[in-house]
Amino acid sequence: MTDNPTAHTVEKIGGTSMSRLKELRDTLLVGDRKGADLYNRIFVVSAFGGITNLLLEHKKSGEPGVYASFVTASEGHTWLAALDRVGEAMREAHHGILEHSADLSQADEFVRDRIEGARSCLFDLQRLCSYGHFRLTQHMLVIRELLSGLGEAHSAFVATLLLNRAGVAARCVDLSGWRDERELNLDERLRAGFEGIDLTAELPIVTGYAQCTEGLMAEYDRGYSEVTFSRLAALTGAAEAIIHKEFHLSSADPGLVGADAVRKLGHTNYDVADQLANLGMEAIHPQAAKTLRQAGVPLRVTNAFEPHDPGTLIDDAPADKPGTEIVTGLPVIALELFEPEMVGVKGYDSTILEILKRHDAFIVSKTSNANTITHHLDVSLKVARRIERDLQRSYPSAQVTARSAAIASAIGRDLSDQRVLLRGLQALEAAEIPILAAQQPSRNVDVQFLLNRDDLNRAIIALHAELIETPKAQRIAA
Repeated sequence: MTDNPTAHTVEKIGGTSMSRLKELRDTLLVGDRKGADLYNRIFVVSAFGGITNLLLEHKKSGEPGVYASFVTASEGHTWLAALDRVGEAMREAHHGILEHSADLSQADEFVRDRIEGARSCLFDLQRLCSYGHFRLTQHMLVIRELLSGLGEAHSAFVATLLLNRAGVAARCVDLSGWRDERELNLDERLRAGFEGIDLTAELPIVTGYAQCTEGLMAEYDRGYSEVTFSRLAALTGAAEAIIHKEFHLSSADPGLVGADAVRKLGHTNYDVADQLANLGMEAIHPQAAKTLRQAGVPLRVTNAFEPHDPGTLIDDAPADKPGTEIVTGLPVIALELFEPEMVGVKGYDSTILEILKRHDAFIVSKTSNANTITHHLDVSLKVARRIERDLQRSYPSAQVTARSAAIASAIGRDLSDQRVLLRGLQALEAAEIPILAAQQPSRNVDVQFLLNRDDLNRAIIALHAELIETPKAQRIAA
């Protein structure tokens, strides 16, 4: 691994972009680069679009994949059909990318080997757990990690074949631990994977999943690829970490407010990236951002298919001038505990937090006054009802309610002297959108508006029009 802190970049490609791998070859990966310009780059890749959903479960709908089918089948082999679907999807993916018969043959054999290996492993585990001394629950995370690694190993292998065929000295760096008996932590796994690689003459294509003693899935679940990416950038002293997406990091969702209305951010900081992650619009996983921030590695978010556009730089630099940079939001559950006896009594907060932690509830924001504590949670209504019942048992005299809502937020590195709260309230009122609550924390990086869930999209449009699109002369007079 290189010791030169300015020698290379570490770059990540997401699953949806990976499904357009031939386009990436002609733009980002090769394009008009030649000779030495092809190298001094490390690419961390996700599985092809949809493959991880088939391996685990669908990220949005919850439809079971191999993992979910296996862990819920106390006996029988319903998961076998799900594993067969994965193999078919993998072959379909690389047959749409590779053209040379030798490459297709190698990719088909790779898929056969990994799918049959996983099938044998799951069969053996199922037989083992049919005995009373072994419990499937003790192996669930290991199964999840094993299956996750299949997707990234496949996409990295296929990308390497495609680039080799194009004359690039690409090398597949498989960190998934397949048939590897060593017990390595993450740094050791990364160092072992890069042993002997010359970044000036080779292009490493690295699996987003890395098998390690820490167990990435246990801590980060499906955010593991960005953790691998950021740790690799920090460990190798990268000049820059780059995330390639299918779109630019913009002032709002262009599909919602219109492509002509949004603006590319161009430059922002990690504080804004944290707020975006908190609202489910991850420019980067919060832990990955922390790793890069501590290592002093700047992050860049680009459009993968516009390689000559510098995209958006994320670092610790302050804003040149105050202003809203992005408007976004997400549906939440507003969980409210009202207890008249709370005044002057300590302990309510800690008990609520213990219950929320037990249900793995993600807290987006929180408000409180003398006798009411409200948490805005990114959980399903089903989970919220369970939390509600637990809170009611802990505080039988309290009023506990859980209702669907949404948070729309205006975010920027510096919102001071912008009167974002006032202007946002007036914009929402003009759009006839009821406001349930609003708050502006003292740090001046975000303002949040609590709304009815059905009003979220209209609120984002109205806030973006006022705070970002409207010329300064037309804004509310100071």
